[in-house]
Amino acid sequence: MFFKSSKINEFRLWGLLLTMFGMGLMVLGTAGIVFWGQSGKIIAGIGLAIGLIAMLASLAVYFWAGMLSTSAVQLECPECHKLTKMLGKTDRCMFCKTILTRDPEQATITAEELEQQAAASTMNE
Repeated sequence: MFFKSSKINEFRLWGLLLTMFGMGLMVLGTAGIVFWGQSGKIIAGIGLAIGLIAMLASLAVYFWAGMLSTSAVQLECPECHKLTKMLGKTDRCMFCKTILTRDPEQATITAEELEQQAAASTMNE
């Protein structure tokens, strides 16, 4: 768990990265015409096609995040007292990154213990 963020924000981050990747490919592909002339049109076509696919994937990820956001449970964060959205049994606050849960069995677990449990479960798989 490198990025400590809420699940909805993680989806939005991947959508943004796909958008930037797609736009970058389109720009670099078009720059192929400038650098290689007529033979650069093939590079431009490939860059534009792959960039378009990345942009469409970004659109799908943003749409998916939006649909998840509409059905997410809204609750008040106990630390910062702001209204945040939660997916699943455990999630993080969108603002202060506090671990939130609706599962009473995990309510008394600290962040370090939760990360140790997650690491142990990935080791067992």
